Amino acid sequence: MSRLDSFIARMQAQRDCLNFLKPAVAALPGPILEVGLGNGRTYDHLRDLFPGRDIYVFERTVAAHPDCIPPDDRLFLGEARESILRAARTLGAVAALIWASGSAPHSMGLPRREATCSPTSRSTSRAGSACPSRRACRRTATFSTGSANVR
Repeated sequence: MSRLDSFIARMQAQRDCLNFLKPAVAALPGPILEVGLGNGRTYDHLRDLFPGRDIYVFERTVAAHPDCIPPDDRLFLGEARESILRAARTLGAVAALIWASGSAPHSMGLPRREATCSPTSRSTSRAGSACPSRRACRRTATFSTGSANVR
């Protein structure tokens, strides 16, 4: 598979996963958290899927398209480990969805094994909230739920 075909397949899988999660996430209270803004494609899609919903983004350094940058009060800058814990203290256990795709979490200082549904992400999610596994969404369109709350 060419790199272009691989990119297209990955983007389609990401879109399909988010679209699949929409009804479940729409039924849950709380904001959406995205780990890694990148160029803003996913953030833009999340805004379209969940209009009016608070979407908080964690990013080391913003380099997104200007139309795809969240407002300053919804952007947590810095290393993911620190900024996610800072958000948990600020927001509480309120996330309806925590989205971390591709290498974004790793590039922000999280080990790859913690990129999805980690103790860090579970500590910021509400019981019953969606914390999708990119691999699970790509292959089976399923998701797991976080169950721990911030103490």
